[in-house]
Amino acid sequence: MPGAARNTSYSAHHLQVLEGLEAVRKRPGMYIGSTDGRGLMHCLWEIIDNSVDEALAGVCDTITVTLHADGSVEVGDNGRGVPVDIEPRTGLTGVEVVYTKLHAGGKFGGGSYTASGGLHGVGASVVNALSARMDVAVDRGGQTHAMSFRRGEPGVFADQDSPDPDSPFRPFDETPTLRITGKVARARTGTRVRYWADRQIFIKDAQFDDEALRARARQTSFLVPGLKIVIRDERGLPGTRGADGLHEEVFHHEGGISEFADFLATDPPVTDIWRLQGSGTFVETVPVLDAKGHMTPTDVERECGVDIALRWGTGFDTLIASFVNIIATPKGGTHITGFDQAMLKVFRKQLEVNSRRLKVGTDKVDKDDILAGLTAVITVRLAEPQFEGQTKEVLGTPAVRAIVAKVVEQELTQRFENPKKGEKQQGALLLEKVVAEMKSRISARLHKETQRAKNALESSTLPAKLADCRSNDITKTELFIVEGDSALGTAKLARSSEFQALLPIRGKILNVQKASVADTLKNAECAAILQVIGAGSGRTFDVEQVRYGKVIIMTDADVDGAHIRTLLITLFFRYMRPLVEAGRLYAAVPPLHRIEVVNPGSKPNELIYTYSEAQMRSTVAALTKRNRTIKQPLQRYKGLGEMDAVQLASTTMDPAHRTLRRVTAEDAQNAMQTFELLMGNEVAPRRDFIVTGAARLDRERIDA
Repeated sequence: MPGAARNTSYSAHHLQVLEGLEAVRKRPGMYIGSTDGRGLMHCLWEIIDNSVDEALAGVCDTITVTLHADGSVEVGDNGRGVPVDIEPRTGLTGVEVVYTKLHAGGKFGGGSYTASGGLHGVGASVVNALSARMDVAVDRGGQTHAMSFRRGEPGVFADQDSPDPDSPFRPFDETPTLRITGKVARARTGTRVRYWADRQIFIKDAQFDDEALRARARQTSFLVPGLKIVIRDERGLPGTRGADGLHEEVFHHEGGISEFADFLATDPPVTDIWRLQGSGTFVETVPVLDAKGHMTPTDVERECGVDIALRWGTGFDTLIASFVNIIATPKGGTHITGFDQAMLKVFRKQLEVNSRRLKVGTDKVDKDDILAGLTAVITVRLAEPQFEGQTKEVLGTPAVRAIVAKVVEQELTQRFENPKKGEKQQGALLLEKVVAEMKSRISARLHKETQRAKNALESSTLPAKLADCRSNDITKTELFIVEGDSALGTAKLARSSEFQALLPIRGKILNVQKASVADTLKNAECAAILQVIGAGSGRTFDVEQVRYGKVIIMTDADVDGAHIRTLLITLFFRYMRPLVEAGRLYAAVPPLHRIEVVNPGSKPNELIYTYSEAQMRSTVAALTKRNRTIKQPLQRYKGLGEMDAVQLASTTMDPAHRTLRRVTAEDAQNAMQTFELLMGNEVAPRRDFIVTGAARLDRERIDA
């Protein structure tokens, strides 16, 4: 600014240089993404993945993860053990190099690992830097070697027998040394790492997610056939599987990614599990450390192995799980690009060859038509892959695209041209399904099942029973789906007709998780809801076309009302999921009780509404303590129809006073599996779920 005094004292001494692990503690988000529960779990993945890399190298078959009651976590394996000898360039033991030096490890082309997930050499050292305490024990050469660290600094704690991160700590004065703490059989090797996350770094509420840990363990056991992963939870936290004491679960799968794809798939199959396998080589220029310690650009020939398991089902959802050296790449990368390109090329060629039989015409199939109903597990293995960032969510190695594309093209073409009767029949059914998806998309039909015949949903007229609102402003309009005609009458009087619309349903709608698409669309109540929402369904659902800003399910506060609400949420989740993901589906919360407090004289009595049994009891107790007179008996609402219009408006429908519960689906895949368990065709898993959970049932919570 003109006239403003300028500070010209900025000089070199103002510059700050962070060395070693200081940078990690100063900017933890750069290395682990965040300092909440996700960052906490990322640290755990880094330690677990080091053990998994040993399994990938064929030298480890058991990994044990223990969540201790004191907040620490321990990961142990029976691999080769971290090297305990002296690393010549640094003069430090292998243990100290691995756990204190950034960009150090055995995965930089030294021949120890042909394919691994840890590539940047920062995983273990970053976790160490962000830990209040870390204890490392290595079984190697017939002895157990141990070393402890505090926030990345090696030293000795005073309480080695009962470890505590707050116990007195003495850093090493000179070069750190490994302690010999015991003897083991010479054939026994392995590494055990126990650490306490530093609460100076992580937020107070950050917790290990046991469900995410179980999912990752299951996933890894599929990706590394024969590897046994044991999860032990000793925390006793409420709401976890170990709430009642020690809980141990073992994950061990011999079937590999074929079994993984079958596990992930939720719809009836159109094809069997198809396994596409192959490999290719490419030349990459990388800096290699020579004998003099200099980095020299060198051309290195790499091999990339491709292993893909896929199957198509009758549904329209697509689930592709991709991995590089068993590290998940949720945001894809060059391997997914190659997969998509090859799929499009193969299917277009096959449709061209069979165009007359399939009546394809001049239409072109696109990627979404092919991927509809596909469940695939895509894995590639190569040395030193390039990832975009430390979180490794995107593969960046360019040559992988062409290798994956070539393998998929060759293997998939062989599947379609296989003369075996079963394979040929599956290929023909798959092509018919893809053509059906293409025609459905081009004709803008709601579903592939509705492409050949007229459907009630094609009608532009809205159901007669809809009491629509006058406003067209999506930011304000609300659709109430009301249970029963009796409640509808009261709701019509209670609503604001300017922006609140009402759609009554009669009784319990169809369980769409068990029904076919055709049966769902034939059902009058389901069809009416889809018509009124006005945005299609399934893969063609367009959330931008939804006619109302909020969709609110308003059912009675009893068991039947809860069942109807569950059936409706199932319908929305299966056929209108983007509406749920956008946070526009709600459940109304009507009151359970009305307490009338008698006022003296001519003053009107005071009405208090409560929404649970506990709230009612505490409210009555508080009023009694204040010597207030309560009119008896208390009114217990069993249904919406028992309230008059004023009561319904003030408690449930008026935006100024009501309470709404938003229906969310943070993890769509877990939610889908839960819906399938609770609402699907398979009875046995649901029975096991009920029997297992019966012991934890609180009978007081049942509103019968």
